[in-house]
Amino acid sequence: MDITVKALDEQTRMDMLQRMLDIRYSEEQIQGLFLANLVRGTTHLCDGQEACSVGVAWALKPGDMMTCTYRGHGHALAMGISIKTLMAEMMGKASGCCGGKGGSMHMTDASVGLLGANAIVGAGLPIAVGAALTSQVKGSHHVTVALFGDGAVNIGAFHEALNMAAVWKLPVVFICENNLYGEYSPLHTTTAVENIADRACAYNIPGLIVDGQDVEVVHAHVSAAVERARAGDGPSLVELKTYRYRGHSRTDTGPYRPEGELEAWLQRDPIHILRDRMIEDGQLDAVEFEELQQATERKVAEALEWAKNEPFPLLEAAYQDVYAGGR
Repeated sequence: MDITVKALDEQTRMDMLQRMLDIRYSEEQIQGLFLANLVRGTTHLCDGQEACSVGVAWALKPGDMMTCTYRGHGHALAMGISIKTLMAEMMGKASGCCGGKGGSMHMTDASVGLLGANAIVGAGLPIAVGAALTSQVKGSHHVTVALFGDGAVNIGAFHEALNMAAVWKLPVVFICENNLYGEYSPLHTTTAVENIADRACAYNIPGLIVDGQDVEVVHAHVSAAVERARAGDGPSLVELKTYRYRGHSRTDTGPYRPEGELEAWLQRDPIHILRDRMIEDGQLDAVEFEELQQATERKVAEALEWAKNEPFPLLEAAYQDVYAGGR
């Protein structure tokens, strides 16, 4: 696909910048919650990958759907889950987006199109194919995007999902957030190709290699793939080259990273890329950005305090939502 990246309007840029800041400050607070033992189980943070979540979400229309990974807090916020309900879910509170039953790795809210994060690596791929098949059968013209990490590209479900979607020309876009590491393993030690998008040719579908740190670039390429799928031309494989600033999970400090790698990626921070572009175009100045950061930090802190004071689910809630329809 021949894709031209056009500058987005000022309001869209500001909305994207705000959402990326929401994600960044929320992840900072979630790390603190985990270290304070207020999160049951583990958690996986997406600092550095905000442009992926926001660029993809902004490419979708109402009724479109998404599946994502256990590193899904950013995806959830980008799709429209509120900071309050996300924080409440992190702590297992009844007012969380899943009633406190999902936790960090299972953020879900079908009302905003998020069919669910999933703790099982690659599990969202076949779910997305099923959602896309439903759209095709019903003729709804809705598109599903499946977000997954580079650690998922060597499991059977990846190949099965791409093949089935290609054969049936399903309205689905497969989006790999390639952050260079599957847990603690560098990509080159587990995968025979440098670019995961190169595998698209095996299924006769387009493969796009995209700068995952630039939200406008992500938005342009994913929008093209989404509209191609909506038009009935089938799936695409989009590879977003990105990086996670933090370790895989828990207290992982990333000792497996080469010296200087993190510092190099910090020079291409997705928030700073958009900020600098807006300043250059006269849409923002340094003082306004500082005020935006401070306001976001306060907003996230207030949401966290609200969530801390929310009640846990009643025991009877364990018997609810066992079946579809809330039963």
